[in-house]
Amino acid sequence: MNHRNTNRTGSPDGGGPSGQEHNLSTDVRVWNVSKVRSKKAPYQLRWKVAGKVKTASFTTVALADTRRSELRQAMRKGEAFDVVTGLPESELRAAIARESQRPDPSWWDFCREYMNARWRTTAAKTREGLADSLATVALALMGEGAKAPTLEEVRLAMRWAVVPAHRGEEPPPELEAACTWLSNRSLPLSALTDPKVLRDVQYRLSFKLDDAPAAGETYKRRRRGFNTAMEYAIESGYLDENPLAKVKRSGSQANDTVDPRVLVNPTQGMELLTAVSYVGSVHRNRGRRLMAFFACQLYAALRPAEAVGLREKDCYLPERGWGTLTLRETRPVSGKKWTDSGQRHDKRGLKSREAKADRPVPIPPLLVMMLRDHIKEFSTAKDGRLFANERGGVLGTSSYWRVWQEARPIALPPDKVDSPLAHRPYDLRHTCITNWLNAGVPVAEVARRAGNSPEVIHRRYEGCIDGHEELNNKKIEAAMGWREGQDEPSKRG
Repeated sequence: MNHRNTNRTGSPDGGGPSGQEHNLSTDVRVWNVSKVRSKKAPYQLRWKVAGKVKTASFTTVALADTRRSELRQAMRKGEAFDVVTGLPESELRAAIARESQRPDPSWWDFCREYMNARWRTTAAKTREGLADSLATVALALMGEGAKAPTLEEVRLAMRWAVVPAHRGEEPPPELEAACTWLSNRSLPLSALTDPKVLRDVQYRLSFKLDDAPAAGETYKRRRRGFNTAMEYAIESGYLDENPLAKVKRSGSQANDTVDPRVLVNPTQGMELLTAVSYVGSVHRNRGRRLMAFFACQLYAALRPAEAVGLREKDCYLPERGWGTLTLRETRPVSGKKWTDSGQRHDKRGLKSREAKADRPVPIPPLLVMMLRDHIKEFSTAKDGRLFANERGGVLGTSSYWRVWQEARPIALPPDKVDSPLAHRPYDLRHTCITNWLNAGVPVAEVARRAGNSPEVIHRRYEGCIDGHEELNNKKIEAAMGWREGQDEPSKRG
């Protein structure tokens, strides 16, 4: 066995090639490529340096064979290998050189760079979500010192700073001190390799500013945004690996299943729609013009943004029988600073679909009649949209939310007003999907009509489907060859 040592000075934590003393050895053995149980990387290469086994996994056998050839060539040249990393000495020197030249931007500078790179290819809602994720992580990377800004100031300052249009502008007076602090004191991106910092990041993703646990969907959205930022950091050469791979959310994770308490029965649904028509004065018709809007969610499972973007030419509304809504666009609400148009409503395609894809949804005669009556009474907006605000503009979230909150006390008994029952307009969509499932519509068809995947339908509505246990039991009995009234096996001769 032949060893030779080289001492190199690196970072104090000794985490990378330049942060430790490197013990080099020419006692190296490389094995053939083997196959392992892994869908992502089923081909594994193993080699041994000074008695220590190293492994590397690859997606294809060709890549694994190429790496094996590289290691064997280094052996033939007489190169020593690093005992810790398993790298040939030439590769080790190259890694050290890369680390010594690697830029390490502050979290403040990195976030502005990242958002500038992503801005052109993302929707307004996605931009806003990414900004919230980055601002949340900034709470853990804000640095320390006297006169530090409050957490709320840090969050607002980051959300302002990452908008590319604000580059070169002076921050608002109320955010000036926070922006100055963060630009000077934010920790570098490499701080994410510190386990203590990473634990704080995980806490910020999981909790709100008042230390109350964040909702499960909020945590998932924040984590997704942070994850995409880390992927960009790796692509840009700032990091070697994604720090998120080392942490998992502690404690029980909130799921996104629908709470059965939010669902309305047919009578409650109709009473709520009727109550909507009572909201507002007779002259303004504030609620009446939204009755069919809410009915689209209750009877066709439209998302609110899909109903906002619905146009008359997208509707087949026969005098009798079932009709069809062919959905083509949505009008999600975002802040003006996040949209390209400078308006609060972005014009987008359907969620999780190609830009020009559509989704035909059959609608029952009751909804056909309500939409026909709506068009007859209120006509359409100038661009053909069915549902507009009182001035003919795009219907805003706050407008229909206020109407819904005023309608609930009219429709529901006092003990139900403060309950989760139909607390949000979106709960009408949940009710519609649940009704389809309980009616026996196949999950794949429910998913197609609702614009979800079958996996999402199974996961989110598993606790809302009822009345099928007895039917399923009979199907199982039939498959076993049993008939009703047949004796148990123990009683048969």
